[in-house]
Amino acid sequence: MLKGEFKIKIYYEDTDSGGVVYYANYLKFLERARTEMISSLGLSNRKLLYDYKILIIVKSCKIEYKKPLMLEDLIVVKSKIKSISKSSFVMEQLIEKNGILASESEVVLVTVNSSGKPVKIPDILLKKFN
Repeated sequence: MLKGEFKIKIYYEDTDSGGVVYYANYLKFLERARTEMISSLGLSNRKLLYDYKILIIVKSCKIEYKKPLMLEDLIVVKSKIKSISKSSFVMEQLIEKNGILASESEVVLVTVNSSGKPVKIPDILLKKFN
């Protein structure tokens, strides 16, 4: 199944007063990596909305923080799809610094229509996932 890597540099705005990445910002890094993964497929969230009338939303996220990230660290977010169902998919996303695991997460994503109702994942997306 689909895998991807996204590199990020930690900026001052990502950190707390001690120069440590604020815990909620890990979620932003994960979101950026998912967006770039969709882009690498030749799609975008905007295209999915306008052409296929779907949004991909986060249903749940489980994250475990292993090591702190600091100001000016260079990190890699590794994303892979673990499973796919009719209207949802599960991604494993790891954040690493110098090959060392900093956080591990599992994110459940659902495709919904503009009313927020779950809908079938479009075939164009399924084909690119596999």
